[in-house]
Amino acid sequence: MNRTVVHIIFVVAVLGSGLLIGINNIPGEWYQSLVKPSFNPPNWIFAPVWSILYVMIGIAGARTFLDHRQTPAWWFWIGQMILNFLWSPLFFGMQQVGMALIVILALLVAVIGFIVVSRRQDHLSSVLFVPYAAWVGFATLLNASIFLMN
Repeated sequence: MNRTVVHIIFVVAVLGSGLLIGINNIPGEWYQSLVKPSFNPPNWIFAPVWSILYVMIGIAGARTFLDHRQTPAWWFWIGQMILNFLWSPLFFGMQQVGMALIVILALLVAVIGFIVVSRRQDHLSSVLFVPYAAWVGFATLLNASIFLMN
């Protein structure tokens, strides 16, 4: 299969899945009623940030799938996707802030793991995950703060 087509498939699949999960787990009255830390960003920022990150995650996933499918990087990529897509239903859908915190901590480990194991074999994919790691680190702090404040 053409490499460009694989990249398009990955980006569309990751972005589309993220959008679908987001639409089905919209922060509602419950989330609005929670006490949040002063550094909590406005709700409108999450969709554009995640959209950009999902494109980068899709590109890294396609590159890893095409060239490094038999490496730990591929398994870290798969693992972080599962954890990423599990977080919103846990936090917003089931309102399980503590369980969501456990998942996001595991997600952060998986994202950093991908960066570390990808660094030598595919530097670009590793670099594409750095903003993702920063955002997940921030989201982990936010999740932890909400857990402790409520």
